[in-house]
Amino acid sequence: MKLNKLINKEKNEFDRIFIKFLKSHLSKEVLAKAMIYGSINGGKRIRPFLVSTFSKISKIRKNNYMRISFAIESIHSYSLIHDDLPSMDNDDYRRGKLSTHKKFNEAIAILAGDALHDLAFEILSDAQTHPSYKKRMLIINELAKTLGSKGLAGGQSLDLLYENKSISTSKIINMYKMKTSELFSFCCVAPFILANKSKNEIKFAYDFGQIFGLLFQITDDLLDNEKDFKSLGKTPGKDKKQGKSTLSSLKNKEKIKNFCIKEIKKFENKNKKYLLKNKLLKSIIYYNLDRFN
Repeated sequence: MKLNKLINKEKNEFDRIFIKFLKSHLSKEVLAKAMIYGSINGGKRIRPFLVSTFSKISKIRKNNYMRISFAIESIHSYSLIHDDLPSMDNDDYRRGKLSTHKKFNEAIAILAGDALHDLAFEILSDAQTHPSYKKRMLIINELAKTLGSKGLAGGQSLDLLYENKSISTSKIINMYKMKTSELFSFCCVAPFILANKSKNEIKFAYDFGQIFGLLFQITDDLLDNEKDFKSLGKTPGKDKKQGKSTLSSLKNKEKIKNFCIKEIKKFENKNKKYLLKNKLLKSIIYYNLDRFN
């Protein structure tokens, strides 16, 4: 099965199970409605796909790894709700529909994001995620580090700080890794932690998430300049208008593509034995290059 078909197949299954989980777990109050609205947002569900892929390699049970995916998408949804706020990137649309703060209001959107963040830790701390509390504590600790000042939150702060400034390529790459790659790395690492994989295998999973997330963010920023509202589902060209520091503000498309290919080749050369053993992983690494077209 081609990679895009496999991703879409798993996305459809995840969406069906995730909405069922949210509706059974949450109340019917306005805050819960905003949480669901911001979570069931038509995304590609690449993060749950990576969780599924690394869980199958690790032979993790589906009911366990689906809960990891629920937690990750709760986090991802919280970050998007907050990212769209007027004090952040100030976007009225997300994936073709009104942003959560435009559909409800700013205060409810902030609280919905907060509650989704908390829901992730509630999910991971529950024994249904894994019978060993020690394993649950390990992945909770890993997620907390992923989201903090050295991860997603820190990266988002740099994204805002770097607006309308001349920023070096290395600093932009570091920002991308913090705000995007860290969460992708958690998707790959969490199943390996639960499966008692070796330190070297966990390091490979972390590095896989890093390269994938870097290329994903580079491609997203490039598409922001090239695609229209229908393709993006949000206001196009906003990065340029807001003076965002992106790789595409420093390099043309051909140079960016060459940079991505170079990074992939470095990763492949370093991790041949893992990629030979799991050929799907090699296809996934090239996923973002296909998005260039």
